[in-house]
Amino acid sequence: MRRTAVLGSAGTLIAGTLMATALAAPTAGAVTGQDRNDEARGAAIAAERAAKAGIDWQDCPADWGFAAPIQCGWVTVPVDYAKPNGKKIKLAVDRAVSTGTPAERQGALLYNPGGPGGSGLRFPRRVTTKSPLWVNTAKAYDFVGFDPRGVGHSAPISCVDPTDFVKGPKLDPVPDSEADKLAQRKLAAEYAKGCAEKSGDMLPYMTTRNTARDLDVIRAALGEKKLNFIGVSYGTYLGAVYGTLYPNHVRRMLVDSVVNPEKSNIWYQANLEQDIAFEGRLKDWMTWVAQNDATFHLGDTLAKVQQQWVTLRAAAKKEPLGGKVGPAELIGFFQSAPYYDSSWVPVAQAWSAYAAGDPQPLIDGAAADLTDTAGNIASENGNAVYTAVECADSAWPTNWNKWDLDNSRLHEQYPFMTWANAWMNLPCATWSAPQQKPTQVKTGKGLPPVLIVQSERDAATPYAGAVELHKRFKGSRLITEKNAGSHGVTGLVNPCINTKVETYLLTGKVDSQDVTCEPHATPKP
Repeated sequence: MRRTAVLGSAGTLIAGTLMATALAAPTAGAVTGQDRNDEARGAAIAAERAAKAGIDWQDCPADWGFAAPIQCGWVTVPVDYAKPNGKKIKLAVDRAVSTGTPAERQGALLYNPGGPGGSGLRFPRRVTTKSPLWVNTAKAYDFVGFDPRGVGHSAPISCVDPTDFVKGPKLDPVPDSEADKLAQRKLAAEYAKGCAEKSGDMLPYMTTRNTARDLDVIRAALGEKKLNFIGVSYGTYLGAVYGTLYPNHVRRMLVDSVVNPEKSNIWYQANLEQDIAFEGRLKDWMTWVAQNDATFHLGDTLAKVQQQWVTLRAAAKKEPLGGKVGPAELIGFFQSAPYYDSSWVPVAQAWSAYAAGDPQPLIDGAAADLTDTAGNIASENGNAVYTAVECADSAWPTNWNKWDLDNSRLHEQYPFMTWANAWMNLPCATWSAPQQKPTQVKTGKGLPPVLIVQSERDAATPYAGAVELHKRFKGSRLITEKNAGSHGVTGLVNPCINTKVETYLLTGKVDSQDVTCEPHATPKP
């Protein structure tokens, strides 16, 4: 769940697999799995219509930034699946067609990068840029991206003015007094009210279940009998819900960096678990910074580096860097290091420059660029969708005392993200739109083996989530990258993982038992 305070030829085997898939395929409008209500019937109708309509693929609009041979199109879905003849929206989709021979082609491969609120439209660029990890898979599949409902070009929702959303410095997330807490509570309530005022018609329908139904309609529009899907981060929960609602519509499913699908974890508890995991991964990074003190000069022990953080934070609180960067903006910038190993070096470099007397790299990295209109609109939209989906998926505590007690206790041991995370999610406490009960994720008839990939020390989606989904999806296989913690494992170079992912997507085969892989290479300063 991305926060912004935003993988040869398969030969004869594939032909046999395709034939078996066609024989076993459901009709486009089949009502299957757990989803047997008015929404399910509406989704079946929408899928049937989409299968007949198909997708009118064209060159992408110039301002979308996707040049030929990537193509773009639209898929129509109902806002409310219980009313399939009611109000409809169009979902933006794009694709890069498979690069292999007709005999090699296995269909479409859909992708969701997470969020909630993330756009998947960049996924086809893995084909057009010839990304080494995905060259062989691209021979077999059309790579298909989409903007989920409410995101980007798909009937985007909004809660506040984008410039107001991004500009800083914002209040320090860590409260010094009850008055500070009251101020943050007021901001959260105002944000929830803004969502209702600007996007109220969409809010009741911004659920993961509806996005899973949208995914099935897209599958039908593509002419695919069954779904091939990669989900990362929140995309793993979308995959888990889809696999529960439509178990016999799944052909291949790869989930990477897994949200714990236990109903009691969605979503309040998930955010508390994140606070603990972020603290651990932050220490991993700071230990690496200390080991490379000859480069960064921020201290040669973890304790010294941690003290540098405390000092920096205090300085920014007293006088925001460049008048723009206070503690909130610093957390937003620094949290990318515990998220992604690819951020270890650039964040450490900017911090090192600050310590050496040059604050500009840190200011440039942490401050909002108010001239980036499109980027700021995307950031605000992403946060609006994140909030709308998490608030709609489940009931949240409405008693402030519970929030206060839980986060005050956690902050004592895990101070880096706790209060920032709390304020980000607090709008759900005063959410005016209906809140649903989470899906009971489980194995249904026809669900094939699902491949699960997870690093041990992931901060955003702690390891327990992968274990839980593995238990719930019978026949699944878990690949664990030990002694590692980067979020989004399948995008990293690790041959142990890369080859197993590729084998699964090309052949459907998984190992006879779960696998543990050594970590990918540690970043070099």
